[in-house]
Amino acid sequence: MATWNIEYRRAGSPGGGWPNTYLDLAKAVDYLRKIAAKDKLDLSRVFVVGHSSGGQLALWLGARPKLPSTSPLHTIGPLAIKEIIDIDGPPDLTAAQPLESDYCPMPAVTQFMEGTPADQPARYHDGSVQSFLPLNIPQIILSGGLLQHVGTLAVDYQTAARSKGDSVTIIPVDGGHFDLVDPSSKPGQAVVAEILRTVNRNR
Repeated sequence: MATWNIEYRRAGSPGGGWPNTYLDLAKAVDYLRKIAAKDKLDLSRVFVVGHSSGGQLALWLGARPKLPSTSPLHTIGPLAIKEIIDIDGPPDLTAAQPLESDYCPMPAVTQFMEGTPADQPARYHDGSVQSFLPLNIPQIILSGGLLQHVGTLAVDYQTAARSKGDSVTIIPVDGGHFDLVDPSSKPGQAVVAEILRTVNRNR
C-alpha cells in the first residue's frame, strides 16, 4: 500500500482558504498520474483519508467530478476516488458552519470561506459535499471526540446521502479528537485497522 501525504495552504497562511486550499488538494491528487508508472501505482484503487477538517476535504475530493465548469474549483478530468474515510471531521461545511463555536475555539469555517453561507452562498455550494450527492463512492465516517459530542452532523449527512443512494457508514471510535490520529493510542490503532480493512476489502 502506497501512501501520498498531502500538504496544502491553510486558512490563515498566505494564499490559504478559498479557493486555493481546494485547488492544492485537487492538484496533489491528480499528480498521482505523473508518478503512477514509476512507482507502480494502481490508480483504479485510490482511497482518500482525512482527519478533522481534512475529513471534510477528503469527502470533497470525491465530490469534485460533479463541480460545474463555471466553478473556480473546477478541473478537467479529476482522478477517480475508490473510497473515502473521514476521521472525526464534520462532513459538510454548510451544516458545520453554524455550529463551529461548539467544536473549535475560532470561527474556522467562517474564516476559511471568508463569510457565512448567507455571505458566500456560491462558495459554500461548491465547497460543501452535500451539494453534490450522490457521490456514488462508499464513505466511512469514524466518529470520535468531535462528532460524538457536536450535534447530529454525521447522522444528518448520512441520512441525506443515503436518501440519494450513497453508502455511508458511521463507526464510533472511543477517544478524543486527536487520539484518533495517534497510532500509539487505542483509538488510533482502531483507525489504522479500519483503513486496512477498507483497503483489503477492495483488493
